[in-house]
Amino acid sequence: MSANATTISRASAMSMSTSVSTNWGRYALLSLGTIVAAVLANTLFYYVASVPVAYDPDFIILENPVGVMIMTFAPAVIAVLLYAALLRFTRRAASVFSIISAIVFVATLIPDLTYVPTVPGSSDAQIAVLMLMHVIAAGVIVRMLTSYQARVR
Repeated sequence: MSANATTISRASAMSMSTSVSTNWGRYALLSLGTIVAAVLANTLFYYVASVPVAYDPDFIILENPVGVMIMTFAPAVIAVLLYAALLRFTRRAASVFSIISAIVFVATLIPDLTYVPTVPGSSDAQIAVLMLMHVIAAGVIVRMLTSYQARVR
């Protein structure tokens, strides 16, 4: 075997034996922080956006902030669980999660553009608020979760 082939085979053997260690306690705290941050960010935006945009009481989607909290909480929990699975089963959790998140983000905008305009009381301004809430939640969740770095040992 040539010297180059030996070096390559040793390098590949070393990379195959390298494993990723996840500190699940630290990840649990990050997960909780991510969920809380996403919910708080969207709730704060709900109140800030209510100043220039008068929410129609017939528009049930933005009827009160509790709906916003629930509809942010559920996807955030799913994202945290997905990222945990990616940390456990893949080597490139952050990049895979970012790709999945981008696809899901685009998919979440489809109902805002197709179904929501048919809901009683909807307006273009309220739909824009909903879409911005998607941007806020996605930004907070992806940024916080992908900031977690597992240790290579």
